[in-house]
Amino acid sequence: MSHIDNLIRGRIEVIKGDITELEVDAIVNAANSSLMGGGGVDGAIHRRGGPAILEECKEIISRIGRCEPGEAVLTGGGYLPASHVIHTVGPVWQHGKHNETVTLMNCYRNSLRLAVQEGFETIAFPNISTGVYNYPKDEAAAVAVNTTIDFLLENTFPKKVIFCCFDLMNYNWTEFYLQNYLKQETGEA
Repeated sequence: MSHIDNLIRGRIEVIKGDITELEVDAIVNAANSSLMGGGGVDGAIHRRGGPAILEECKEIISRIGRCEPGEAVLTGGGYLPASHVIHTVGPVWQHGKHNETVTLMNCYRNSLRLAVQEGFETIAFPNISTGVYNYPKDEAAAVAVNTTIDFLLENTFPKKVIFCCFDLMNYNWTEFYLQNYLKQETGEA
């Protein structure tokens, strides 16, 4: 096993499931810029978490105006099993011609930075921008895995990152890129 494999194995998990059911320090919400809830994972988090999350989002928006793509903000978890929600705004896919990759990387980095700042040990991510924002699932998985591993190699927190994939295609791509990264590092590729 390589040094990187030792640092990463056990700190990243890929699961297929419903992120609103996870009991972690924070789940990440693939939000829109208004933070007022929407469809997909955003709507599910707001529905399950209850009105307290929306009220905190309104307070944040009254201070900052809107949450820019790639940025991340924090609220409580309301009725969710997770203690907190990190809201990040992913890029809308425009055929890769408008810095979508950089914006998506920033979603993961800024969410992880916020987790470190708050001392969170566990965080769970959905597949940001792969729903109505149409980011190709394979490319989004590569960005998610590579950005997260790079962050974890430089930080001891969070201790556990879960990629919670709602559908099988996102699960398969995320697992593929995680295993591929580890194989490259051990020279098995």
